[in-house]
Amino acid sequence: MGSDAGVADEKILALPDYATSPHYDETERVALAYADAITLSDHDVDDDLFARLRQHFDDDAIIELTATIAWENSSSKFNRALRVPAQGLWRHSEEAGQT
Repeated sequence: MGSDAGVADEKILALPDYATSPHYDETERVALAYADAITLSDHDVDDDLFARLRQHFDDDAIIELTATIAWENSSSKFNRALRVPAQGLWRHSEEAGQT
């Protein structure tokens, strides 16, 4: 899905290391840290993270980002509970032509 939207495979593969990867800029790092803080039970959106977020996004963008993260989290929980398997929406470009 990301590669269909023009996101390079290298960037998608670097996602686990977004905090230090040269494939991500500071705006992306803050958005991903925010997503982690919302998603992971042992994390929280502390004042410092929210202040960093406000340096890169206006109120409307923060609301949209939060809604998108919450929706994806809800969908993930829903699908997992109902045993809905992953849809395989992203495959490394070398695998894309294979079935």
